[in-house]
Amino acid sequence: MTTQQVGTDEERGERILEVFDTAFGELLAADPAAFQVKFRKMAASAFAFYRGTACLFYADQDAEKDGGPYLDDRTSRVWIHGDLHAENFGTYMDANGRLIFNVNDFDEAFVGPFTWDLKRFAASVALLGYTKALSDEQITDLIRTYAAAYRERVRSLAVGAKGDDIPSLNLDTAEGPVLAALRAARAHTRFGLLDGMTEIREWERRFSPGGGTVELDSATRYKVLDAFDAYLDTVPGATAVRPDAYRVKDVVGRRGIGIGSAGLPSYNILLEGNSDALENDLVIYMKQAQTSAVSRHVTDPAIRDYFRHGGHRTVISQRALQAHADPWLGWTELDGKGQLVAEVSPYAVDLDWSDLDSPEEISQVVADLGRATATMHAAADDESGHTLVPFSTERAIDAAIAGDEEGFAELLVDFAHEYGTTARRDHQIFVDLFRNGRIPGL
Repeated sequence: MTTQQVGTDEERGERILEVFDTAFGELLAADPAAFQVKFRKMAASAFAFYRGTACLFYADQDAEKDGGPYLDDRTSRVWIHGDLHAENFGTYMDANGRLIFNVNDFDEAFVGPFTWDLKRFAASVALLGYTKALSDEQITDLIRTYAAAYRERVRSLAVGAKGDDIPSLNLDTAEGPVLAALRAARAHTRFGLLDGMTEIREWERRFSPGGGTVELDSATRYKVLDAFDAYLDTVPGATAVRPDAYRVKDVVGRRGIGIGSAGLPSYNILLEGNSDALENDLVIYMKQAQTSAVSRHVTDPAIRDYFRHGGHRTVISQRALQAHADPWLGWTELDGKGQLVAEVSPYAVDLDWSDLDSPEEISQVVADLGRATATMHAAADDESGHTLVPFSTERAIDAAIAGDEEGFAELLVDFAHEYGTTARRDHQIFVDLFRNGRIPGL
């Protein structure tokens, strides 16, 4: 029996409340209404609960003090996504104008053990499989498929495969549900995005009122614009098609109420596009960055001191992990808080798991995600320009797995079933705590 399963439901409930207070306490106190929404969404299913509790997941991993197999001085120091679950994959338009299907949402990214990403993903598959009434044997097969795809891609990268030898998942290479997501993204347009968020008033585009937007007072507006000016210094020079492309047309506030963004203040900024045509305008969002759940359990000062604040950490991590990232990606500060800044893209489409029911189709997707995970881990190493990981991650991971090939998949299988059971139990404990008013501040 592992650490996270020891004790009564009451003891586990106290542990959940303790972790929540550390992770959410300050934000919850500032905006309890947002957390009412967040927690109701988390109450809907064990998977939704799991999505919202990376903090609990890493607290449990930290409790297993031995670190685990396949980890050494190098493989414990890999740039990781931090919240790698089955729904954190989707489409984006890269800096070269290609639609890519890959990992998204880097809010929890940090440097840590590569197995943490794999375990978090594997447990998410077990939870999804359970909701789709897949048998334990079918879930086991899915985890082994993911592990095999990851292993195969790591080995190929370790021996020097690059570029065309290992193409990204795009409109030319993808199949099945991943191709469907890419085609759906291709059907989207910038005009469609703008039409849903803005309107034309007095011959100029402005944000539409309502729909979650918050009008800003003059003082706040000026602070946001000052933060935007500072952000421009962090954007790659190629982003500016023409000087006027940085002209701000409008600014509104938004308040995060999703599972991952509850209580985090955010703003939308409408910019002049690359021509005078109104359909070329673009929307930038500025969001207060959160503290990475991983960072609370990585004590190396060389890692912790590398980042100026959460916004800087998120951007540097995404650029390291995602090839050809959003050219508008950057960071700034507002009221002393680190901010993440990026484009609100019309081409972002998440993989829709609701229509995935056949084990064969799910297996195809899981294999794609295994290869995408390996490519992500390999991107952020000695060639990425960052000094935190001064070695070839794919070679380090390849060598570690080679030490026990047979045990690699079984490690993930065992963990997926075990932690899936734990998460379902935790979900029920959480629901009882929430509905009975036992979460402080709500």
